Amino acid sequence: MEDISYVVVFPTVFSKNKIPQLIINIKKILKIQNQAYKSIKRDGDVILVDANDPVFSSSAINLLFGIEKIAIARQVKNDFQKVVSEITTVGGNLLLKGERFLVKVEGTSKGFFTKDIEISATSSIIEKKANMGARPGTEENFDKLLYTYLTKNNAYVCIFSDKGQGGIPYQSQNKNAICSVYDEISAVSCFETIKQGFDSKIIICYRQKSELINLAKIINQIIPRLVKQKVVLEFFNVKINQTGTRNYLIFVNSILEIMLHEAKSNKISHVSLALSPLIFSTNFIDYSMKRVFQKDVLPIMPLSGVDTKLFEEAKEIGLEKQIPKLEKLFMINSNEIPNFSNKDIDFALKSKKRVTVKIGPNNVHDILDYLE
Repeated sequence: MEDISYVVVFPTVFSKNKIPQLIINIKKILKIQNQAYKSIKRDGDVILVDANDPVFSSSAINLLFGIEKIAIARQVKNDFQKVVSEITTVGGNLLLKGERFLVKVEGTSKGFFTKDIEISATSSIIEKKANMGARPGTEENFDKLLYTYLTKNNAYVCIFSDKGQGGIPYQSQNKNAICSVYDEISAVSCFETIKQGFDSKIIICYRQKSELINLAKIINQIIPRLVKQKVVLEFFNVKINQTGTRNYLIFVNSILEIMLHEAKSNKISHVSLALSPLIFSTNFIDYSMKRVFQKDVLPIMPLSGVDTKLFEEAKEIGLEKQIPKLEKLFMINSNEIPNFSNKDIDFALKSKKRVTVKIGPNNVHDILDYLE
């Protein structure tokens, strides 16, 4: 059997019953990113992509949700000697002088234990690469992981692997939702909404034009996850004072009203609330939830239960430098539910600008140029 290299996609545990949707999304993202492939097929619980350029294709696929990890791997028959030989060859090519390595084998074994392969392959690498000083590491201390996954008929010996985004495949909920991006925490909430499988319509709310550059950069990190060649964004100018906790809460309440209006206009079933009990008071959250129900729409709270992982998600969408601003939001200490102004809502709705963005390298400039 000829050795073949594949991009191997490992679905999350939550996605294993949604693999058909994940395959659809993989085909879409490769088309959007102009990455050619010969075939996409399933082998047990993993998805195999026979791509023309595995490196660029794996990077494109790893924009998707529903993936635990992604690898470029050699395929060999699930045979003890063949697997040990391939791990030895791949490991020998990857290891540098003096590096510690760990052989890890998982999946379905036939007539042997995965531990047997790990021991045999480790011994073989030590023997054949003695001149390089390669030595086995431990689970806690190693320089390179030599990972192999076994299916019923095949083994996939990884040349390269990367951590996936987690979550479930986009649109796998078969429900649509509206979310708004207006600051760092709302951006993470929008990211989580997509990660939880909702078909998401994104609106952007800003108080001053000076905020648009930062918001456009944030949006640029989010919209590739929507698995669409073109994305329609709507911008609303909300004239609320920028200083003080009370004004911030008025701002958030005003945005809720805009989302409710747009949800009804576009027949969207769910409204995504960028609220967390770790930041906002129960009174404020209860008010927002009741307000959504009053409009015959359903609320979702993607940040509910998310604690310090919020910072990891912020880094994923390029907000490392804004983490101090996120931390300041945690200092909100108010049970007040300030009233919004209908006049402000009317102004914001009239200010709406619709921008159609073709996903590509110039998204930020395209957005700002259109708004100007």
